[in-house]
Amino acid sequence: MASDDLVLPGAEVILFDDKGAVAQATAERILGSACAAIKRQGRFRLCLAGGTTPTAAYELLARADADWALWWVYHGDERCLPIGDPERNSLAADQAWLDQVPVPREQVFAIPAEQGAEAAAAAYEQTLKAALPFDLVLLGMGEDGHTASLFPGRAVPDDRLVMPVHDSPKPPPDRVSLTTRALSQSEQLLILVTGDGKADAIRRWSLGEPLPIAQVAAAAQTQVLIDRAAAAALI
Repeated sequence: MASDDLVLPGAEVILFDDKGAVAQATAERILGSACAAIKRQGRFRLCLAGGTTPTAAYELLARADADWALWWVYHGDERCLPIGDPERNSLAADQAWLDQVPVPREQVFAIPAEQGAEAAAAAYEQTLKAALPFDLVLLGMGEDGHTASLFPGRAVPDDRLVMPVHDSPKPPPDRVSLTTRALSQSEQLLILVTGDGKADAIRRWSLGEPLPIAQVAAAAQTQVLIDRAAAAALI
């Protein structure tokens, strides 16, 4: 349910009871956005997030009917690990969803993070130049207010769509991330926030701290789908 009492700068906030309800609503919104985009332009361009709540939504999509042949799928960030490493975001999305539906594999664009952060960022920059704008971007939020692999206190270049990330505060140290510029080039942005571990970052966002998640949200048409545990500071 939406509530005017729940306020985060730069975003509309929609409250749900728990993580499962957030995942269900996310899957429904993805399918609705896909239908609208395909009707409007003949294809749907979706940028995925990693994390447990997005993955729960992907598991629901695996059981859905859609015009899968008209979907183009991208990733918001990736860890610099070997192909097939269980910690890669792309592998989680494949296993939960994409391996089970007929989205053409040539329309699924994994970040080639196994090449190293610098080379992968440069390669994915070229991929995105041909892809943008997105129709829908999914993002999660870490307990420190980071999103994708944009971490607090780190400079994000204004002139790049994709950036290498080194010395990440969370392992592994090397990553590749879309920038605020790329993530904000979307018809809509959905931020998924669940669990009481996120409550303090939500409180800080509500007070106007310049967290990475807040900066991305302010740059796009944004909805935050949040459960009661994460929204404790707002309720």
